[in-house]
Amino acid sequence: MSRLFGTDGVRGLANADITVELALELSIAAAHVLGGPDRASGRRPRAVVGRDPRASGEFLSAAVCAGLASAGVDVHNVGVLPTPAVAYLTADMGATFGVMLSASHNPMPDNGIKFFAEGGHKLPDAVEDEIAARMGQHWERPQGAEVGRIHENRAGQARYVAHLLQALPHRLDGLTVVIDGAHGAASAVSPEVFRLAGAEVVEIGTDPDGLNINDGYGSTHLDRLTAAVIERGADLGIAHDGDADRCLAVGADGVEVDGDQIMAILAVSLKERGLLRENTLVATVMSNLGLLQAMEREGIRVEQTGVGDRYVLEEMRRHGYSLGGEQSGHVILLDHGTTGDGVLTGLMLAARVAQTGRPISELARVMHRLPQVLVNVKGVDKSRVESDEAVREAVLRAEGELHGSGRVLLRKSGTEPVVRVMVEAVSEEQARATADRLADVVLERLAL
Repeated sequence: MSRLFGTDGVRGLANADITVELALELSIAAAHVLGGPDRASGRRPRAVVGRDPRASGEFLSAAVCAGLASAGVDVHNVGVLPTPAVAYLTADMGATFGVMLSASHNPMPDNGIKFFAEGGHKLPDAVEDEIAARMGQHWERPQGAEVGRIHENRAGQARYVAHLLQALPHRLDGLTVVIDGAHGAASAVSPEVFRLAGAEVVEIGTDPDGLNINDGYGSTHLDRLTAAVIERGADLGIAHDGDADRCLAVGADGVEVDGDQIMAILAVSLKERGLLRENTLVATVMSNLGLLQAMEREGIRVEQTGVGDRYVLEEMRRHGYSLGGEQSGHVILLDHGTTGDGVLTGLMLAARVAQTGRPISELARVMHRLPQVLVNVKGVDKSRVESDEAVREAVLRAEGELHGSGRVLLRKSGTEPVVRVMVEAVSEEQARATADRLADVVLERLAL
């Protein structure tokens, strides 16, 4: 059987894969698993529930709240807020757990349900599997005063904004910043907090109607942000995704600043301030080799994990590191949050620009990004990618041809019969030729 939970909760097509019935069963099961310790101690479990602005989030959040309350959980429905805001409020309000309804950067028809444990942390795989196993089981239904109550709590945005401003190391007076909210969960929060921090704000993609989330705006569509930054003569642009757990940036010259460059800028800044614990940055194996080379020059160690912000976070929590993230723009600042936070990341970037007086494009030149090519090889037996001798020999030959000035990575998809071939090299042409050659070997050897 395939696993119900993916790398970031339960996600799929709303009202087809993610139904009211599923939301009810999932929330009831979560109430029993996550609320069990409170109930055993004689306390009523409490949950924070938030969502992004997708139309389907309206009926799905109603189902989640109903399921939780029917299982004896008191619900604080905080409405439309970013994922990191729900994680923060789960901890700040002392809730037993949190629930976020969002499909992040996916198109509007999709939606998803993810949970945060007490303290606002993502759930381990074992706990997610326990929730899935509890679905559909018989349970004793509370009666009378024992049923949960649902509270419409609209103070969450103000608490989250205050938290972000408190984390800000330097005001943004004098900066002009374009904010692209992806017509998503940060559409109200991000412009507000940047203005309160002193910036002049230009808004695009901040008018959600339930149907337009991620539609031509946000971190997966930077064209409009680039045009707005250049047209308004702004100092920088900040792009969020639908649930605002990631951030990409655009400089005044219209050049994109990706997640690796953002991490490099923030790592140097934190090191200067004595806040980069163990002088270590945590990144995934997909981060550009240029990031590793830049951090070595700056005297900063890089720990690499598997792909996924949950693995970055696990490594950070295990060793107490303060900064980690992914090339996609998920950046975790563990001193201020328990998950990737695109609004916080954007604030920290803008604060660095304000503090140094240097354009973000200049700050990003701390690292040289090597050309990177990714080829998805479909319809293959991904389970044999690490054991096939011919594939292994092809990888070794390719690495030898790069003479230490590039990198080869073969990775199996977590959800599809796909092998991802990633090559970095000194030139785009060399990276493309090497990746295509390896992809041909993978297809020939592993075809289903």
